[in-house]
Amino acid sequence: MHHNSSNLRRRAILLAGVALTASFASHAFAADAASDEGSGARLEEVVVTAQKRATNLQDTPIAISALQSDDLVKRHMQSIEDLGDGAIPSLRVSPFFARHSALTIGMRGIGALGDANQPARDQAVGVYVDGVYLGRAQGLGSALYEVERIEVLKGPQGTLFGRNTEGGAISIVTRAPSGEFGFRGTAGVGNFGSYKTEAHVDLPSFGDVSLKFDGLISKRDGTTKNPTTSGQPDFNSYDKRGLHAEALWKPTDRFTADYAFDTSYDGSTPVFVQLQTKGALALAPLVKLQPERSKSAPIGVPLRESVGNTYGHRLTLDWRPTETLEIKSVSGYRRLSQSQYDNAEEVLSAFAPNGFFARYSLAHTYQDQYSSELQVIGHLPSVEYAAGAFFYHENARDNAQTPNSLQWNATGTDYTFLTLNLSAVPFDRASHVSTESSGVFGQATWTPPVMGGKAHLTLGGRFTHDKKDGALDTVNGALPSYVDANKAVVTGAIHLDKSWDRFDPLVVLAVDVTDDVNVYGKWSTGYKSGGANSRSLTYRAFDPETVSMFELGAKTEFWDRRARLNVAAYTGDLKDVQTDFSVIILNNNRGTLETTNAATGKTKGLELDLTVAPIEGLTLGASYTYTKVTLSKAFNPFTNAQSVIFPLYVPKNAGAFNADYRRPLGAATFELHLDANKSDGQFTSTTDTTVSDDALVVNGRVAISDIRLKDSGGDLEVAVWARNLLNEDHAFLRNTNAALGTYAIFNDPRTWGVEARLKF
Repeated sequence: MHHNSSNLRRRAILLAGVALTASFASHAFAADAASDEGSGARLEEVVVTAQKRATNLQDTPIAISALQSDDLVKRHMQSIEDLGDGAIPSLRVSPFFARHSALTIGMRGIGALGDANQPARDQAVGVYVDGVYLGRAQGLGSALYEVERIEVLKGPQGTLFGRNTEGGAISIVTRAPSGEFGFRGTAGVGNFGSYKTEAHVDLPSFGDVSLKFDGLISKRDGTTKNPTTSGQPDFNSYDKRGLHAEALWKPTDRFTADYAFDTSYDGSTPVFVQLQTKGALALAPLVKLQPERSKSAPIGVPLRESVGNTYGHRLTLDWRPTETLEIKSVSGYRRLSQSQYDNAEEVLSAFAPNGFFARYSLAHTYQDQYSSELQVIGHLPSVEYAAGAFFYHENARDNAQTPNSLQWNATGTDYTFLTLNLSAVPFDRASHVSTESSGVFGQATWTPPVMGGKAHLTLGGRFTHDKKDGALDTVNGALPSYVDANKAVVTGAIHLDKSWDRFDPLVVLAVDVTDDVNVYGKWSTGYKSGGANSRSLTYRAFDPETVSMFELGAKTEFWDRRARLNVAAYTGDLKDVQTDFSVIILNNNRGTLETTNAATGKTKGLELDLTVAPIEGLTLGASYTYTKVTLSKAFNPFTNAQSVIFPLYVPKNAGAFNADYRRPLGAATFELHLDANKSDGQFTSTTDTTVSDDALVVNGRVAISDIRLKDSGGDLEVAVWARNLLNEDHAFLRNTNAALGTYAIFNDPRTWGVEARLKF
């Protein structure tokens, strides 16, 4: 009772604080509008590195969305997964089914996977941290270190970024050592038992070396109760920890060597899967239908954290032999171990007296990778260019077990925990694969003297060679059995040995209509590499999926640079679409999945990004994305018939709005942030007509910053934040099975907290 009263008091304080600050901001806005009309409000320049060199976002003929470090703080974003709220409407991020242990990412209707646990399969949106490509969907939910900005590069990025950027690329840039002493720390607490601490320390340079250290801990209990008496954790918890160290050596103004090491722990329990409607099969009396987001599961299950352990090294060498030439090398090694303990689907079981149920999905992924990229960047009197070579090698393996964890009594009115001896549970599957990819690329922009240097022609291309060598080692606890090319039945591992060559061109024509209006037309291609599906009984290889896209865009600033409007419209042809077909075998814990290049399609859309600074201290932003993907019917190997195929995680309409207000408050500064993110429902299975709910997520933060601490010389900021401020609930995944019924996974409830940030 005391706990509930405490929560109520906290919520009352939070809502009162938001109401008061909103009233204050409204009054301040009216006063400023009356007295400061025509003041010096201006939008800040946004610098990006989308073309391997620092450029102004408004001068870069690519559709880009960028989040700065302050944006991440205001939205209380801790990992890439938090982009799932729709802050960038054309980007869709979601956990793999109920599991935070892997993320599925799509952009412009391209790339989202129905199954992200695939060592020989890749996503179509590449994720890079300081230039190093992250090869697996696992590990992407780890907490981010001190981020300078996140650049979301839309459309195929096959020329400069290469394979698996068919939908686009996410480039995360962290803050480098400064060479001057500095400290930035955060401590906070929130509901659901959450707390967070992080520290970033810059040391003064000694000799030519600058050092920087980062550490963080972020933890939250579950948001859905797991009703057991055996001390099991609740659903939807997380525990993120990490350390990062970086050394920057700068012996001359023309050369730097930047070495970084990071290690992280990412623990999480699954999101609970709710049964919304009943199917044809009988349900036990204890199983309750839950059409809306529930605070508790109807049945308690054994549960433990899924844990991802990652570490990596990066070395970046940058040499500028002349004022017009830069030679850069980015090399990285990373290692990943990801366990998966998913017991969130207890309700997806048919009742049988004294029968076993609650399928416990236990899976592990292990991966190591190394990569190296050499870049030559320069400019001539009328040409800017970037060229280079890339090499990537990856070893990955996985396995999976699916024992039942509970047993009904004779009437379905009670149940018991089963004793699990995992050493005696056979593997449903096990596989391994080695991937190698090498490529060369070049891109040049020519600005001819005609038209006063206002026209720019860019030509680019990339040649890539991919190779995958691996095997499906285990199926249903034994060596696979398959029919070979001679129609003989063979028992043994099914091997994958395939290679592919690919060339991706790019052509861009851009014109500076005025100093503040730039238009461009772009044609480019990209691809997602081929592979094999480890859930398949045949492990047959599939080929790369490709896209060819035309894009028209305009980047404009007006109202004395108080307003910025960027527009992009695109249409793309998809070929050899990697399509999943699945079958669920009743009374058997293992289903099977086949992936084939069975479909073709088209994606088209419109993207609008508007930012306005109407008065000093106030910035308003709005984004809208329209996306339409149509896919052909495709041959289903399980039904031997043509099936209708649906694009995954593609809302037709999505939009976002944000408002940021700053105003002096005595010697300190008052800050208010609100953002609202809206999207239509979407398909979450390639062969299921069921769609998820429409979504509306509102986030907010109120802060008093720049509080000067005289004794230490530091600045203090105190803040109250909330994610999903309105406590809106929506199913971000919903599927229907005729036998089992309709089931769904819901978004997080309202989370909120208070935090203090100190810097000096």
